[in-house]
Amino acid sequence: METVEGELRSFGHVLDTKLRQVRVVIISDLHFGNPLFSEKHFDRTLKFVLDNQDVFVILNGDLCESSLKSSKGDIYKQVGSPQDQRDWVIERLLPIQNRILGVTTGNHENRIYNDCGIDISKDIASTLAVPYRAEGMLLKIMFGKGNSYHEEKPYVYWCYATHGYGGARTKGGKSVKVERLATWIHADIYIMSHDHVVNVSPDVYLVPDNRQLVDKQSGFLTGKVTAHRKMLIKSNAYIKHGGYAELGGFPPVDLETPIIILHGEGNKRVQVLV
Repeated sequence: METVEGELRSFGHVLDTKLRQVRVVIISDLHFGNPLFSEKHFDRTLKFVLDNQDVFVILNGDLCESSLKSSKGDIYKQVGSPQDQRDWVIERLLPIQNRILGVTTGNHENRIYNDCGIDISKDIASTLAVPYRAEGMLLKIMFGKGNSYHEEKPYVYWCYATHGYGGARTKGGKSVKVERLATWIHADIYIMSHDHVVNVSPDVYLVPDNRQLVDKQSGFLTGKVTAHRKMLIKSNAYIKHGGYAELGGFPPVDLETPIIILHGEGNKRVQVLV
């Protein structure tokens, strides 16, 4: 299947039929290399993944600080070079590589690409042998069985993740970006990072059912319209308060990772624990 470079495409994962739920965590905005990176919180996330066979991961950009002379951040205080940062991230993620569903890039990694055409996010994804798409990752997640009361039919969830863009001061201003995103791609879950703030908002839109019947009284073809629930999620970061964020008047970061729960029993249902 040929696609133009940069064209939106989807990636699918067929997971264990014995799973009765799948939990997804977003690892983004590590900013490893920044002196304020919280390794303790990152280790806690990795342990949670390793200790639970139903937990999977989306890597959603800004894993490396990648400070350059021309960018924000302190190149004199960052830990290691951008290559050192890339290698450290790969080494730490190798134990969970079979749990990673997909990788996107962030604006910090794009500093390197824009400067010299080297995509370190692609390097990370290639080494870990997981799907990569810089702009955003549209994922089809299939697991379990018994969906819609069919014994062998798996549960299917669609998820779209992208790093994010721009600046905003308020939680409303930050969350509206993922709300806007959810108007032009069909999915069950929408994930955006970048703004270092956790926000979860359910939303509903109406979908006409293709199946129609002749109404006995009017004789017209008619059918149901059903509600499709979607979850809009802004993810956390792993960087403590201070530095240029504090100088710029941005609030402290929520260091706790949201846990997205995809249910595989009864009706399809998404929950998010924050």
